[in-house]
This record gives sequence, C-alpha cells and structure tokens, in this order.
Amino acid sequence: GYQMTRRQQRENVFKLLFRIEFNDSNEMPDQVQLFFEDFEKLQKKDKDEIEAKYDKIVAKLEDIDAIINEVSTGWKTSRMSKVDLTIIRLAVYEIKFDEDVPASVAINEAVEISKVFGGDDSPSFVNGILAKVV
Repeated sequence: GYQMTRRQQRENVFKLLFRIEFNDSNEMPDQVQLFFEDFEKLQKKDKDEIEAKYDKIVAKLEDIDAIINEVSTGWKTSRMSKVDLTIIRLAVYEIKFDEDVPASVAINEAVEISKVFGGDDSPSFVNGILAKVV
C-alpha cells in the first residue's frame, strides 16, 4: 500500500471522529473496525497512527469541548454543525495536547478540511473559533 500524507491521515481521523456524533460510545469500536475495512491497501503504520490519534482525542473529548464552549459565545458545541464541530475538536486537540503540531499548522489544516467537508461559512467559522483558542 502507499504511504498516506499527513493531510490524508488527518482527514481520516476527522472521518472517524465524525462517527461519534451518530453512534453510541459502545458502538464505536465496531465503527472503527468497519471504517478500516473500507481501506483495501492501508498500511499498518497509517492505520496505527490514525487509530492512536483518534483514541487520544476521544480520551480528551470533555476537556476539548469545554475549551470550545469557553471561546464560542452563543455557539455552544451542541448548536454547531457536526462537521464544523468535529474539525474544531481535532484542531483543538492538536493545539492544546499535541506537541508535534504547531498551532498555525493545526488551524491551517482545519480550514483546509472545512473547505472540503464543510459548508460555505465553515472555513471562516472554524478559523474564528480556533483563533480564540490560540
């Protein structure tokens, strides 16, 4: 199989995290398995990195949502689009808890992912919230 780029890895972490919004937490291990079964040629290294990052974010989800709710006046996590929320969660994890990712890169990547998966307003919304987090 081919080696994924960082962005492809990130997009797959995003897709996994997105499933949290539609499944009970006890269903998520099965969802993770199903997710990876869709990849025919996924390298073990990529799978391991995606899954490890997903697990770390899930473990910190309450902290992450608390940070988001602190900065997003009037736009609590419960009111955000599920796509925007998921992108913001991923970036907040990177900004606050991932030493390897500079904040500017985390924000830039989040905005790029929001252009692909979000609505017209997603890039500016995501950027605005993350700027406050930083």
